[in-house]
Amino acid sequence: MEAARNPNEQQKKREISRSLALIKCPNCGNDTDFLEVADDVILTTHYRQNRDGSFTQEGDESQILGEIKLFCGECNTDLSNFHSRFLEMLF
Repeated sequence: MEAARNPNEQQKKREISRSLALIKCPNCGNDTDFLEVADDVILTTHYRQNRDGSFTQEGDESQILGEIKLFCGECNTDLSNFHSRFLEMLF
């Protein structure tokens, strides 16, 4: 019975260690700065005009129609293969 549980425990340990691994650029080694770039975005910004004629931003919303990519913030290497991992770790 113990032997049957052992492979499952090892698999869980591998999954946990993978989930704790940092995304690291294979080109320059950067593991801190990243850029997310979206193609074909509609950005709508809402403004209210004040009595003095100036404007105050009330909010904005965006709609992404195209592809979203992840890039290294240091050397601009395309890291899109890590994008799903990046999304999992956004807090």
